[in-house]
Amino acid sequence: MANIKSAKKRIRVIDKKTARNRRVKDHVKTALKNFDAALEEGNMEAAAEKFVVVEKKLMQAAAKGTLNKKAASRKVSRLAKRFNAAKAAK
Repeated sequence: MANIKSAKKRIRVIDKKTARNRRVKDHVKTALKNFDAALEEGNMEAAAEKFVVVEKKLMQAAAKGTLNKKAASRKVSRLAKRFNAAKAAK
């Protein structure tokens, strides 16, 4: 445990940031699961809606620094590739 006042404050700040990052990552994971489920069902209309939500969540996470910007873009690109392939197969 920290004894210095500034160190105690840093611990509180880190705890808040950790909680926010965990919450953001949970939202992203939930959106990804919903998209995957819609894609597995073969429901392209629902998958298109879920894709928009996933892209938005990933970009928001990147904007806030929770995810790296390039990692988020890479994930969106791969999801779009999967979505387009599934749509073409339909």
